[in-house]
Amino acid sequence: MPTKIVVPDLGESVIDATVAEWLKQEGESVAAGETVVILETDKVSLEVGAESDGILARIEQPAGADVKIGAVLGLLEAGASGSSTAADDSRQLQEQPPPEQQPSAAKERVSPVARRMAEEHAVDPAQVMAEDGARVTKKDVQRHLERQETAGTAPASAPGGAKPASPVAALKAEVRSSSAAPAEERSVREERRPMSRRRQTIARRLLEAQQSAAMLTTFNEVDMQAVMALRARRREAFKAKYGVSLGLSSFFVKAAIGALKAFPLLNAEIQGNEIVRKQYYDIGIAIGAEEGLVVPVLRDADRLSFAEIEQAVRSYAQQSEAGKLSIESLRGGTFTITNGGVFGSMLSTPILNPPQVGILGLHAIKDRATVIDGQIAVRPIMYVALTYDHRIVDGREAVQFLVRIKELIEDPEVLLLEG
Repeated sequence: MPTKIVVPDLGESVIDATVAEWLKQEGESVAAGETVVILETDKVSLEVGAESDGILARIEQPAGADVKIGAVLGLLEAGASGSSTAADDSRQLQEQPPPEQQPSAAKERVSPVARRMAEEHAVDPAQVMAEDGARVTKKDVQRHLERQETAGTAPASAPGGAKPASPVAALKAEVRSSSAAPAEERSVREERRPMSRRRQTIARRLLEAQQSAAMLTTFNEVDMQAVMALRARRREAFKAKYGVSLGLSSFFVKAAIGALKAFPLLNAEIQGNEIVRKQYYDIGIAIGAEEGLVVPVLRDADRLSFAEIEQAVRSYAQQSEAGKLSIESLRGGTFTITNGGVFGSMLSTPILNPPQVGILGLHAIKDRATVIDGQIAVRPIMYVALTYDHRIVDGREAVQFLVRIKELIEDPEVLLLEG
């Protein structure tokens, strides 16, 4: 009797998914525990494996299909296992050309998102170079396409030794040509592709946040001199002891917890006509992933050491890049921290992550002239932003919350003592 491959429990509040990719085709052998199909949910990509050895007899739900929990994805027949005998290996080597001997290894090298993008642009993933030397990502494919485009549009020498047109002249000619082109010709140069499930969810939740919460943002600036000096002094010893760099994440997580304890309404949520104050601190850390922003959660972050916070953040970043974040890691959260500074952002107004009522935005650190004890000095300054739900948080509390963040970061000894 065939074994059913079904959609597993997708986690809290997630009831359906989209079939992103089948890693096995009908008739191929599968080993127990081997990933057969990848599902894309609102939050993460989820690998579904085979429960036993066998052969993929039939695919019930093709790539692109929307499925619910418990739906049958495919059927697995008992038979040849994923591990073949020496004779089978010999026959396969004789029947198949060398490049096709290990299709699963080739697929492992390319992320599902990158593979889909390569197929859409008729690019051979094998020709795409991975920046980190391991797995090809969407960014690697984008760089490959940009290099192809640059190589294909390089200016050629004018015939007869004539001097090629100047860049300005070429640009004017391109504008004239584009303006004269009929609308139907321009549409040929447009690319249409459906939004991923995660991107649709991000768009919907951000719109819901704007429509359902009375969002307001307040700003302050933080002198990062003390934290940067502390990191410089302790960097090598910290990494040698804990195997991870001492970044800014741990400082701001600890500072946020200290401010949340002082102003608990920013660690609450609204349920109907009630305000629910949380007596625990599950801090979400926003991470930019290939398919869109994800916010894994540091559970009981007030109980974590600096090293444990840094290790968890690094692990989440690696899992996000590999598409391995679990549903559990994304559940809940009482407050969120997002760092646009890693991308060079100087100032922004972050959007709430419902049902949370507060989000702290960090930005790039820049040397600025500032007055200290009546003297002008150059200091590394970061602008910080707090977006809050004005329905339960007043402006006074929001301003004082950021002031507390500023005090703790500018005097990390207090932060260490209180943390």
